[in-house]
Amino acid sequence: MQLFYNANISDNDTQFSFDKDESRHIVKVLRKTIDDTLHITNGKGWLFTAKITVADIKNCVVSITGKTQQPKPKYNLHIAVAPTKMNDRYEWFLEKATEIGIQEITPIICDHSERKIIKPERFQKILQSAMKQSLQSYLPILHDAIPFTEFVQQNFNGQQFIAHCEELDKKSLKKELQSEEDVIILIGPEGDFSVKEIEIALQNNFIPVTLGETRLRTETAAIVACHSVAYTNE
Repeated sequence: MQLFYNANISDNDTQFSFDKDESRHIVKVLRKTIDDTLHITNGKGWLFTAKITVADIKNCVVSITGKTQQPKPKYNLHIAVAPTKMNDRYEWFLEKATEIGIQEITPIICDHSERKIIKPERFQKILQSAMKQSLQSYLPILHDAIPFTEFVQQNFNGQQFIAHCEELDKKSLKKELQSEEDVIILIGPEGDFSVKEIEIALQNNFIPVTLGETRLRTETAAIVACHSVAYTNE
């Protein structure tokens, strides 16, 4: 099954028109024609089945023939991770985290961050592509980049963890995780969190954790954390 994404389709629609770029892709590249079936999601949990009624490269129109609401996961995973120096590494994290299953992502700007500007439009496209590739119906929420201190001082529900490399007392993330609980995990930049940032996180009820015996890159640590939560909730 090939999955298409469009945020504008709703469960009340009986027909839908794709924009010019998507229409060209469907008709010209994929060679879809009248009466061919398409599967579409709006990223909000709805999965639509549709048949092409107008196969035009500028305005492909479909008739909705079926729809189902996919159940939400019983937990919410929110990973706040510092942008990496090499942008492609962060993009790799976005792709793989979406495939594994993540609900929210926040880029956090830390004391040791070497990259402080991100391209949300590019990141959104990667999330959308990964969602379609993995045949999921919920698009992860990408929040605006925010300073670390501002982020940790918000009110959160569920378990709160900070993964860092300092030689301080830390617990094992895998042992601390509880199934069907909302989870927030902080992952620092290449230079790790500063001691001051760790102290601020602890003051705001974040539990310090380790992800294993080896030192991990930022994007690897974020994926390990993501998979640990998904595995706990299987």
